[in-house]
Amino acid sequence: MDQISNMLIILKNGGKAGKESVFLPYSKMKLAILECLKKEGYINDVSKKVRKDEPVLEVTLIYTDKKPKIAEVERVSKQSRRVYFGMKDIHSVRNGSGLLVLSTPKGIFGGREARKEQVGGEALFRVW
Repeated sequence: MDQISNMLIILKNGGKAGKESVFLPYSKMKLAILECLKKEGYINDVSKKVRKDEPVLEVTLIYTDKKPKIAEVERVSKQSRRVYFGMKDIHSVRNGSGLLVLSTPKGIFGGREARKEQVGGEALFRVW
């Protein structure tokens, strides 16, 4: 199963269930993606913890007017089909109310930051 898609669904379902925080299996890629979401204001905090001798990530969710900040997610690149964007192909998501997350040679960036850094890369997902 695709681990990034699984992480996104856990975040979305945790928000819809009204959970304060959710736990995810640890990986460096997930941590980098969650740090990007934290920087862009979609989650409150992320920390690495150990539960039952296994490393996990604890993610604290954000709510606005009792609605979760992460309402919908859309996976762009899949394991069967990778999608790459050049710097000029990166556009705003939902007229600026969403975020496109890219894996670039310089690291994991949001769409606005990738344009500022003038890099393109693999479009991982959109969130709004």
